[in-house]
Amino acid sequence: MEWLNQTDNFKAFTLVLTNNKFVIASLFIFIFYMIKHLIVKIIKAKSIQDKRLQINIVNNIFTILMIVMVFNIWTEELQKFAFSIAAFIVAIVLATREFIQCFIGFVYLLSSRPFRIGDWVQVGNNYGEVHSTDWAKLTLLEVNIDDYQYTGKTLYLPNSQLITSVIKNLNFLKRYAMHHFTIVRDDSVNPFKFIDELHKNASTYCNDFNEVAVRYNQLIENRLEIPIAGPEPHIQVATSEIGDTQIFFTIFCPTEIALEIEQKLTADFMKLWFEHKTVSSSKFA
Repeated sequence: MEWLNQTDNFKAFTLVLTNNKFVIASLFIFIFYMIKHLIVKIIKAKSIQDKRLQINIVNNIFTILMIVMVFNIWTEELQKFAFSIAAFIVAIVLATREFIQCFIGFVYLLSSRPFRIGDWVQVGNNYGEVHSTDWAKLTLLEVNIDDYQYTGKTLYLPNSQLITSVIKNLNFLKRYAMHHFTIVRDDSVNPFKFIDELHKNASTYCNDFNEVAVRYNQLIENRLEIPIAGPEPHIQVATSEIGDTQIFFTIFCPTEIALEIEQKLTADFMKLWFEHKTVSSSKFA
């Protein structure tokens, strides 16, 4: 009877021991260490050749064996831990995705340098002067691209938009602009009768800055390595889909006087148009 109790106690101890992986791993490590220590001691006692190489090989072999053994014992726990770490990392990435994209956009900004502080740029549908940049956002002083004036608004664009949106550097518009505008009237007057006079007036308005405009135009062409229109004024006549007359003006001029020149040419066109309309009407009367 006593023998059976000792057998049950031994089985219970063995069951606890086998279920406790920490104890098993520690036991195996102790046994491996003792075996390695014994082999190294034998090598030191009996080896005649260089002992260091043999001892180093033994140490490496037993280290690899211990790592493999411990890994096999804790395989299930290590897998669960790896899955937990992966799930945690995925959750962190999803929660901070916008911040990560902003940081990547900032790295892209530093590496490509599409603009500098003070440049006029277009990011997507937003226009403005670059005020400042940091790892999270781009700050723009909004500019109305139609009249080249500041709106007084400040735009804060996340750097993530720098990756997904088209960036246009409009810096040359700060000084000179290729200003386009269109005048539409009915077809009662032939504009070719006075288009030469309009072109002469446009050249007169541009005489004061013509030399500077030529140099600036050449500077832009050399920087972009492509020819651009200008600096001479260009006027083109066309018709719309419903038959109205369209007059297209293209003026290369300083940004601050672009609207002033537009108003002068518009006034000249209206004056000439109504004069010829009156003459045409009197002929038919």
